[in-house]
Amino acid sequence: MANRDRPVNGQASRISFRRDGIMLLTDFDGSTVWSTNASSATDADTAQLLDSGNLVLKNSKGEIQWQSFDSPTDTLLPTQTINKHKKLISSKGSGSYYTGYYSFYFDNDNVMRLIYDGPETSSIYWPNPDYTVFQNGRTNYNSSRIAVLNEKGRFSSSDGLNINASDRGFGVKRRLTMDYDGNLRLYSMNTSSGSWTVSWEAMSHPCKVHGLCGRNGICIYTPKHKCSCPPGYERVDPTDWTRGCRPKFSLACDQTKQVKFVELPHVDFYGNDIDFKNNISLEDCKYLCSNDCSCRAFTYRHGEATCFPKGNLFNGYQDTSIPATVYMKLSKDVEIIEPIVLQGSEAMCNSTQTEIFTGYSNMYTSNRSRTKWLYLYCFTGIVGLVEILFVALGLWFLFRGHDVNISAEEGYRAISNQFRKFAYSELKKATEDFTEELGRGGSGIVYKGVLGDGRLVAVKKLGDMVHGEGEFWAEVSTIGRINHMNQVRMWGFCSERNHRLLVYEYLEHGSLDKHLFSTFSSSNGVIQVLGWKERFKIALGAAKGLAYLHHECLEWVIHCDVKPENI
Repeated sequence: MANRDRPVNGQASRISFRRDGIMLLTDFDGSTVWSTNASSATDADTAQLLDSGNLVLKNSKGEIQWQSFDSPTDTLLPTQTINKHKKLISSKGSGSYYTGYYSFYFDNDNVMRLIYDGPETSSIYWPNPDYTVFQNGRTNYNSSRIAVLNEKGRFSSSDGLNINASDRGFGVKRRLTMDYDGNLRLYSMNTSSGSWTVSWEAMSHPCKVHGLCGRNGICIYTPKHKCSCPPGYERVDPTDWTRGCRPKFSLACDQTKQVKFVELPHVDFYGNDIDFKNNISLEDCKYLCSNDCSCRAFTYRHGEATCFPKGNLFNGYQDTSIPATVYMKLSKDVEIIEPIVLQGSEAMCNSTQTEIFTGYSNMYTSNRSRTKWLYLYCFTGIVGLVEILFVALGLWFLFRGHDVNISAEEGYRAISNQFRKFAYSELKKATEDFTEELGRGGSGIVYKGVLGDGRLVAVKKLGDMVHGEGEFWAEVSTIGRINHMNQVRMWGFCSERNHRLLVYEYLEHGSLDKHLFSTFSSSNGVIQVLGWKERFKIALGAAKGLAYLHHECLEWVIHCDVKPENI
């Protein structure tokens, strides 16, 4: 991808092949975002997309002057080589094209590796960093540093790395991709369905990928990988696990006697050892860490009597096969609930979402804590309502005279790389000509539909857009800037002639009003009423979504229509 970190306007940008042999991409204002050769002209007079997937510029003699294969993004295609000047760099998340933190590259010792290169730390995690080059079946003697994926599904490298697709052979389309979750995978295409299946992957244990859960975070394999904060810690960003966890306490250097240690069996944090002590007792290891201001925790292997004090806590993971225990250093006044169970949430939470839905995490363990937080949310709710009235009134006066094109322009920028554009005929077919109505409101009617890939969706039809063009693009633009676990995911939009539709994920349990104002039948046939415990969880989930919109997202948003039908 030529411009992965600088999206262009989807309506007014253009790709040009000039007479001087340069191909370039310009944005709506005419500025050059990318070009094949910005420094000098070439004698290229033909642009051609080859059957291999390589985009080339050729001169009149058929000689290649430039080719896309020289600049891979996150994917390698058959016959495309990778060398010391190239690397595969992951995207930042699912559905995102921005440059991520994971790379597949030739290291300085001629060996191909996977590395996490984040904002706080860098760490190689494949091949196994605990083994030598030769123990990992590689060699660092060949300095040519070149590798290629052939058309039979075999990837061969000068360091001795050989990868074979499980369906090795000719006639199958394949790609080698550095995925956003830090795993390198070889994919094969099913020509009948057009879907991709994994035919090889580097990491069979996802929690051994470094950087997934950020600083102080612990990856749990259950069997999907999830992230958790250790006791005494909390998430930095509820929407992004790569930001990790932060302590809910502080320890000064003169408070060495005011510390305690919490035991986390079968847990380890890879790297960042301050020191290594052999043949040392557990108590001596605790004493060593408690008297070292830089020590945050220590790993202790009971069978070997070895101690590894940790200065920073990165790349944490839990697995029953780990023959070690981590002892977290906490302040003595930190309250710990026994038994300690690490209960994580999905490590990748970068989906784009829109409407509020309730979460299921149980954050509170005492009536006193529940009461305190309930008063807090009631108070902030009242303040929030007053805030909504003033801000909504101000926004109405501020924007009622603005040209619709301003809102449309913001919408174009937001959707240029975030959502899929659906054809009206596709959504008409998916909803069976808009037959099953889920609900309706002031802005339109919502219908149930099934996409071609089997996904259930809710399609919001905004009706005649003669006076609502600005409203439509403003909503798309706003949705494109928000991302939170308590927002319903948006799959895309439709904009054809006077048809304006928004496509959301379908929530099978419906909206809150259907549960709040009526009874419902349980699986055992007993009529039940929504209890206060469930009501509290729902209120908390809604409050989290609103708090994010009001204070945490990049562009603050006022919902303006909070009601049970929209939760």
